[in-house]
Amino acid sequence: VQLQASGGGLVQPGGSLRLSCAASGSISNIRVSHWYRQFPGQQRNMIASITGTGNTAYADFVKGRFTISRDNAKSTLYLQMNNLKPDDTAVYFCLIQTPTANYWGQGTLVTVSS
Repeated sequence: VQLQASGGGLVQPGGSLRLSCAASGSISNIRVSHWYRQFPGQQRNMIASITGTGNTAYADFVKGRFTISRDNAKSTLYLQMNNLKPDDTAVYFCLIQTPTANYWGQGTLVTVSS
């Protein structure tokens, strides 16, 4: 199974984007799914998570602006990003974890600039 992340692009400050992470096949027994972001030269940092039971958690700096969700029928993970700031400029990655495997998406670039 491969994950395809999409939805990144150039947006003005205050704008919105919705990232998608689509699985090429079915992933069973998902324990938790995450969105990470990575700034140039730095490690990836987790920004949002959703468990198999639907519980969500967010990093403080995105809380209230970003929303993680999933559509199990479409095997797709989403990240709705509102009120974007220049500091949100990064490459965004999805990660889906099961008890036996980690599935990473390839990353999608988000650029917030006027």
